[in-house]
Amino acid sequence: MEMRNPAYMDEIRRLFDSAPFIRDLGLELVAISGGRCETVLALSTRHLQQDGVVHAGVLATMADHTSGTAGASLIGADDYVLTAEFKINLLRAARGERLHCIGTVLKPGRRLIVAESEVFDGDPGHAKLVAKATVTLAVMTKPSAETSGMGGNASQPDTKG
Repeated sequence: MEMRNPAYMDEIRRLFDSAPFIRDLGLELVAISGGRCETVLALSTRHLQQDGVVHAGVLATMADHTSGTAGASLIGADDYVLTAEFKINLLRAARGERLHCIGTVLKPGRRLIVAESEVFDGDPGHAKLVAKATVTLAVMTKPSAETSGMGGNASQPDTKG
């Protein structure tokens, strides 16, 4: 798949380093290429629900962010992606010491990207598919300083009554 931003790795790094929730969760980037992303999560008790299995919100976040990152690898330097819709199937209870997720772009587009993620638990040789998500990403244009209120008139007081 065509990558439109030669410096896409800077954006991918930002997606992991600048997202407080992703950092707090502990999600780590393993690999990235055009339209594909792999992440891992070392599990701890904070990721579990009341019955000792991984919380569905953890699985959904991992699937969503990994798919979003796969999509972000294909967009232009002045763009970013936002999840417009996603559906997740929770196939079995997730357990173990770590989760592994692979996100893949199914259909790249200028305004919409469709991707999927598969989340596995366990060691690579014995991993079980625990969740599968389909994610629709909206490709957004980053606001310029002028359109975001940071332009030349941003410091002027509002004189409209």
